[in-house]
Amino acid sequence: MVLNATDNSFSYNLEKLDVQSSGNWTVQDSNVLVFAYNPNLGSYGVDSVVMQQEGNQTTLDYLNEGELLGTLNENGFQTNKNERRFEITALSDNELSIEENGVHFNYRYEPDVPVSSINMNSIGRGILGMFVLLLLCWLMSSNRRAINWKLVFTGLGLQLGFALGVLKVPFINSMFEVAGNFFVSILNFTQEGALFVFGDLAINSDSIGFIFAFQILPTIVFFSALTSVLFYFGIIQKVVWLLAWVMKKTMGLSGAESLSAAGNIFLGQTEAPLLIKPYIDNMTKSELLTLMGGGMATIAGGVMAAYIGFLGGDDPVRQLFYAKHLLAASVMSAPAAVVAAKMLLPQTEKVNEEMQISEEKIGHNVLEAISNGTTDGIKLAVNVGAMLLVFLALVAMVNYALSDIIGNYTGLNDKIASLTGGRYNEFTLQLILGYVGAPLSWLMGVCKEDIYLVGQLLGEKVILNEFVAYVSLGELKSAGMFAEEKSIIIATYILCGFANIPSIGIQIGGIGAIAPKSRTTLSELGVKALIVGTFASFFTAVLVGMLI
Repeated sequence: MVLNATDNSFSYNLEKLDVQSSGNWTVQDSNVLVFAYNPNLGSYGVDSVVMQQEGNQTTLDYLNEGELLGTLNENGFQTNKNERRFEITALSDNELSIEENGVHFNYRYEPDVPVSSINMNSIGRGILGMFVLLLLCWLMSSNRRAINWKLVFTGLGLQLGFALGVLKVPFINSMFEVAGNFFVSILNFTQEGALFVFGDLAINSDSIGFIFAFQILPTIVFFSALTSVLFYFGIIQKVVWLLAWVMKKTMGLSGAESLSAAGNIFLGQTEAPLLIKPYIDNMTKSELLTLMGGGMATIAGGVMAAYIGFLGGDDPVRQLFYAKHLLAASVMSAPAAVVAAKMLLPQTEKVNEEMQISEEKIGHNVLEAISNGTTDGIKLAVNVGAMLLVFLALVAMVNYALSDIIGNYTGLNDKIASLTGGRYNEFTLQLILGYVGAPLSWLMGVCKEDIYLVGQLLGEKVILNEFVAYVSLGELKSAGMFAEEKSIIIATYILCGFANIPSIGIQIGGIGAIAPKSRTTLSELGVKALIVGTFASFFTAVLVGMLI
């Protein structure tokens, strides 16, 4: 919908309903929005138009069988026949919520963000970024001489192939679009269930808190149940086995490594190990690091669906846009995690080549599978909500100490506002993270105007978690803070993974529960797994930054 403040005109196009309307708007009593619709010959029965000229003013009268329907003059269109009155329930710089006869309408304004194009500068910066990342992995390696460079470059080549296919090859792009539409459909299906349980709260929510609680979190629950059904019927296992076979043949991985790397694309960091449960206790340290790092480099399907809903809002086009990129990010990061893991901890022992998916079931029948999946989804949704509550509260507490105490009493806030040109007005955690992460953001192809924003998001992801970072990304995007859409896309790839400090504990507890003998080794590899997951996202973001 477009509201023009210059001439008080409006227009909107509801594609799904094939409805197009326009007219003039006014605000009465400060909280009533009045739409006076332009007459439509087909819809409103206008059979004649009378033009009257008085001096320099021209007036058009619209009639039906002699009855005046409305008048158009220099003051706009005026009519009592086609007028709608809406109560304004919320209004800000980028959001408008109105209500008519108990029906709520929510509109969000997102400024157009310039789209950059591929050029030699982005390619050169990407090559430099890739070199720096490989150098850092080499420096942190526990056995530099044992690094299998053939595996490294094969993995990066496989990742590049995925990137080119998704971003540049129409056929493969169409396949990801189909998969993306599946995730978008999940949002619509979830809304039907949420509408029954929560009523109007599921669709007519003006607050981000309501949207998150009644639209985003239910998506996690439903997708968890759906994943359990797909797992019960063996569908996920077949897809995972196919991708694992490709990675095993191209990168020379062990059977268990291949299955875990492929499984992490669709399942969570504690669910994917179930595919290889019989092998975990006998895996080498290098294999375990690949398992853990792969879990941190990707995201679970249920959380992915939630991110799509959060970033895409209620616009199906934007939902599909982010669905494709989030799915591509998870797929591309799988081989990248293997590369990073094998550089940090090269494989030197003989490995098991067998590639057999565990036969363990998640239910004795489909109803039990749905029940178990729903229960797991509820736990995950509650965990996500609780983690956000705690971490955002901690951020607020830290910012209070930094800004209200240190910044105010030392005058640092004013200096920061002056030095950053108003980009930051206070001494905050976001400021610190932004400047620490800015160099890495630049290496990944982010324009200089946005490197501090993306650096901030990167820091929030690693220190807090990716959900907090995606919340910030959504807010920054809606506020029009980014100079280029490319920065938003790169940030989407950087944040797509469970690589954060809390995940170390989650993996030690989750994987350790199904492989108790490996718990000590898992705890030893926790920090390295975090590095692997983080660098996998970096590798992916660098390639995307080169190609878009």
